[in-house]
Amino acid sequence: MRPKVILITGANGEVGHGLIQKLHAMAEKPPVVVLDIRGLDESMQPLVDSTIVGDILDESLLDTLMSEYEIDTIYHLAALLSTHSEFRPASAHRVNVQGTINLLQLAIEQARWRGKAVKFIFPSSIAVYGLPDLKTKASVPPLKEYEYTMPTTIYGCNKLYCEHLGRYYANHYRQLATTPEPFGVDFRCVRFPGLISALTMPAGGTSDYAPEMLHAAAKGEAYQSFVRPDSVIPFMAMPDAIKALLTLADAPREQLTQLVYNVTSFSLTAAEIAALVKQAFPEAQIDYAPTPGRQNIIDSWPREIDDQAARNDWGWSPDYDAERAFHDYLIPTIRQRYGEA
Repeated sequence: MRPKVILITGANGEVGHGLIQKLHAMAEKPPVVVLDIRGLDESMQPLVDSTIVGDILDESLLDTLMSEYEIDTIYHLAALLSTHSEFRPASAHRVNVQGTINLLQLAIEQARWRGKAVKFIFPSSIAVYGLPDLKTKASVPPLKEYEYTMPTTIYGCNKLYCEHLGRYYANHYRQLATTPEPFGVDFRCVRFPGLISALTMPAGGTSDYAPEMLHAAAKGEAYQSFVRPDSVIPFMAMPDAIKALLTLADAPREQLTQLVYNVTSFSLTAAEIAALVKQAFPEAQIDYAPTPGRQNIIDSWPREIDDQAARNDWGWSPDYDAERAFHDYLIPTIRQRYGEA
C-alpha cells in the first residue's frame, strides 16, 4: 500500500519551515513529504519523511508522486513572490498559476484513487486587493474577502485567479460531464497580510520592509525603507500564519461557509515599525527612500482587512498583537540569531 502523507510544496521558504516544525511537534507526527526546487535546508531534513528536489511545473515528477504516495493533504506554498514577479510576469504566471493547476489536478487524481476528497490548503495574499487611491484607502472600513479585488500586481492577479481556480475544482470541476466528479478537492484558502518572520531572511515580498528593518538593526547596518513612513498595511507574525494554516486545515468541512478567508493581526505604519525597532536597537539607522513602484503597490493594499468570517467559522484568533509580536517573538529571536545578549 502507498503510505499516506502530507505534501508541502515550496517547503524551503519562510512559511514552509514553520509549518514543518509545527507538524513535527505534534503528538501524532503525520508523515510529511516536501517538494521544493531548492531542496530543503539540512537543519529541516530530519523533521520530514522525504525531501524531493523538483519543480511543480514538472508533470512527470507529480505523476511519480501520485503513484508512490496517498496524499491526504496538500499545503501548496510554492510561489514566485510579489517583487520578483513584477520583473518576470510570464515566469510568475507559469509558477503561480500553472503550478497551482498542476497541484489541483494531482489532488483530483488522488481523490479518485482514495475515494475521498484531498484537502488543499492554499495561502493567498492581501495583494489580491487594489484600492484606487489613498483617499479611498483612508476612508474604507476593514475590507471583506470580496471587496476591492482589483489587484495591481501580477502576483495579486495570480493569487486571485488561483482562489477562483480552487473554487472551480472544489465545486464545478467537470460540470458538463455525464457523471459529475464524485469527490473533488477540499480547497481551503487563507488570505494573509504582510508576514514578519524572525527565523528566515526576507525573500522578495513587497511587505518585507518590516522584517528588513529588524534584521538590519540587529546586524548594526543602516536601512533605507522603500516606502514612506506613513505607509500602512496589516501584518502578522509568522507563528500566527502557521497557526492559521493548521487551524483551517483541522476545521470540519461542515463548519466552513466559504472557501477563502481573510486573517489578520495588527496594522502599523512604517514609522511605527521603525519606532518599535529603535526601542530595542537604539543605534538603529532607519531612513526612507520610497521607490515609486513598490510605494504604489503598498498604497493600493488596505489599511485593515476584516477576518470575522474566519473567527466565526473556525475560531481564528491571533496569538500576537503588535506589542507581543515585537517584544516576545521578533526582537528576542532576532537578537539570538545574531548572537546578541
